[in-house]
Amino acid sequence: MTAQRRQVLDVLLSSHVPVSAYEIIDRIAQHGRRPSPISVYRALDFLLANRFAHRIESRNAFLACSQDHGTAAAEPMLVFLLCEACGAAAEAEPPRLAAMLDDVAERAGFRTKSAVLEMRGTCALCQEAGRTAPLAHHHDHGDHA
Repeated sequence: MTAQRRQVLDVLLSSHVPVSAYEIIDRIAQHGRRPSPISVYRALDFLLANRFAHRIESRNAFLACSQDHGTAAAEPMLVFLLCEACGAAAEAEPPRLAAMLDDVAERAGFRTKSAVLEMRGTCALCQEAGRTAPLAHHHDHGDHA
C-alpha cells in the first residue's frame, strides 16, 4: 500500500457518500500537494482490484468496501443501497440472491463475470428525519449502513 493509495483510501473511508475521482483529488489537495488524475486513477484501480473499494457505476463514483468478501477468485454478488436524499451508500452481499442469480445464469448457459445491483431509495436516517427529496448538496450524516 503506497502513500498515494493510502491517501485515496482515506478519502473513501471518510464518508459513506460515493465520491468521484476529481472529488478525491480536491480532498487530497486540501491537505497537501494536488495529485495528478492519472495517479488517483491508478490508486483506484489498485483499490478496486484488491477489494478495498467499489465503483458505483450509475454515479461514476467510488466507495470504500465495508464488507469482508474473502479471498475467493470469483467476484461477489453485491447490492448497493443508494439513498437519494443524502447520497449515502451501503453495501450488502446477499447469499440467497446470489444463488438465485447464479441459477438463472447457469440455466441460460451464461458465465457471469460480476453481478452488481443498485437499489435507490431513502435510508433509515433520512426517513426518520422526513427527508425524501434529493438535497441540493449531499452530506454525510454519520455512520449508517
